[in-house]
Amino acid sequence: MKKFYTDLHIHIGRTKTGKPVKITGAKSLTFTNIIEHARNKKGLHMIGIIDCHSPEVIVEMEELMLAGEMSELSGGGLEFGGMAVIPGSELEIYDPGTKGPIHVLVFMPNMKTMKEFSAWLSGKMKNVNLSSQRIYATGRELQIKVKELGGLFIPAHVFTPFKSLYGKGVNKSLEEVFDPQLIDGIELGLSSDTNMADGLEELHSYPFLTNSDAHSLAKIAREYQAILMEEASFTNLALGLRGEGGRGILANYGLDPLLGKYHRTVCTDCLQPNNKTGEPCSNCGSMKITRGVADRIAELSSAAQRPNWRPPYIHQVPLEFIPGLGPKLFEKLLWHFGTEMAILHDVPSEAIEQVIPERIAKLIIEAREGRLRLTAGGGGKYGRVDFS
Repeated sequence: MKKFYTDLHIHIGRTKTGKPVKITGAKSLTFTNIIEHARNKKGLHMIGIIDCHSPEVIVEMEELMLAGEMSELSGGGLEFGGMAVIPGSELEIYDPGTKGPIHVLVFMPNMKTMKEFSAWLSGKMKNVNLSSQRIYATGRELQIKVKELGGLFIPAHVFTPFKSLYGKGVNKSLEEVFDPQLIDGIELGLSSDTNMADGLEELHSYPFLTNSDAHSLAKIAREYQAILMEEASFTNLALGLRGEGGRGILANYGLDPLLGKYHRTVCTDCLQPNNKTGEPCSNCGSMKITRGVADRIAELSSAAQRPNWRPPYIHQVPLEFIPGLGPKLFEKLLWHFGTEMAILHDVPSEAIEQVIPERIAKLIIEAREGRLRLTAGGGGKYGRVDFS
């Protein structure tokens, strides 16, 4: 068994020919750029690329396989220079009688099933070429199709205020939308962590995933997990999520929830903290209030105890959040130490201090040890590191 660093939510911004896939994603987020950056710069061992259902993305994947740069793994998934790639999709459902929209992640074991899934989706959505599109099928219908194809089904960023299972304040249970038996894991999102999510007893039986939801190359691996597996493959991932055969999630690495964009409740117009539901902002008078994840989870929480089997959730500050660590210094660190995973986990503080200014090196080590002071985010604005 080995430890594999894994980020399962990376978007494709554009196709190889420049056509949009995730419209809000960076133009540099092509399939080829993603796999190269995730392996060479980030140091990940397994990634899930969302939007692989897009027909032109499928063509690019097949071209890489024909060129010998990528191949199918016997255990499922694709292999690129020692890194596993799990093809996936993010879809939007809006069931009659429930309040949505709700985003979900699905993953397929191989190219054959992804092509079958793409063909099925083409009859269920208006534009199969784009990411995160509304699918005209219920959540349960989608689950059944995914399981027919041998895939994995994971509700996405379940607490964020928009496009999530719990976020809008209406759905109170996953059973209102999904078949609980056909869920393989729960993605937490950037503004919550394990302890917060385990306030909901109905989530206690599911593994928690912490993924980047990257819309740019720099955001890849801002959250990820370490999974114990025999090899990096689709089959081992599925077994790891179920905790079978000695496999399982060893640790979740995620932003301190304070750094998330939607951690606290704020006025949408002026970002002033505002916890009084239904009342105007005390600062600007606006009635536009974005409910924070922390307050929403507090509303839903009723569990007296937390499950004792959870792996540790390690609060981590991505290097891009470190004040003063610009692109040039970041590239200098990569040149010396190889990958971001190495810098975040392994490189001694003394070695980092020899490469970049001591003040910035100290912040990296304090981030690694959870000693930074943070200011909470909300209303779509990230929290920040307070180093004053």
